[in-house]
Amino acid sequence: MAAKDKFHAAVRIALEKEQWKITDDPLRLEVGGTKLEIDLGAEHLLAAEQGLRKNCC
Repeated sequence: MAAKDKFHAAVRIALEKEQWKITDDPLRLEVGGTKLEIDLGAEHLLAAEQGLRKNCC
């Protein structure tokens, strides 16, 4: 595993404050036999409001 840089924690905290869900830390992928590690995997849930009803996607 690669060392995390000095911005890793700050970026993670900022994403979480904006309602992002951290799915992987780090995100490990294999593409064409090459293994990769990306700092974070994250997803953001979108919501739509209609009147008093809130629909989440």
